[in-house]
Amino acid sequence: MIQLVRTDSGNRDFQSLVRLLDHELQIRDGADHSFYAQFNKIDQIQHVIVAYIENKAVGCGAFKPFADHTVEIKRMFVDPEFRGQRIAQHILAALEVWATETGSSSCVLETGYKQPEAIQLYQRCGYERIPNYGQYIGVDNSLCMQKQLATLPLTP
Repeated sequence: MIQLVRTDSGNRDFQSLVRLLDHELQIRDGADHSFYAQFNKIDQIQHVIVAYIENKAVGCGAFKPFADHTVEIKRMFVDPEFRGQRIAQHILAALEVWATETGSSSCVLETGYKQPEAIQLYQRCGYERIPNYGQYIGVDNSLCMQKQLATLPLTP
């Protein structure tokens, strides 16, 4: 059974998973890795989800403010040993709920063409391609996506 825990970037399990993610991305991205790494610093991220199975941290994801009512999804990762169990989908859905609770109405993200599994996940979860934004404009390997979030009803 998956347990999803809300935390922040000070969480040691999150930090360990991000090290695994960075190692994997370094292999996939090759020479381009240092370019992407500069945009993936985790210090002071306030919204992190860590997924646990039997008290073992197996996946993570985060978001940070991007623009008015929009957050950017960051640092999505599932330990290779636990892939294929829809853990990333659960993490992403939990991040979207949390983003909505903070007043956000959309999420954006950047992924790479060298990560086809990630692209498939995001498409399955309702993300659509948008023009590359910010530092990713003109970067051939980057693919940016966005999803409009369902708004929560206001409570009186």
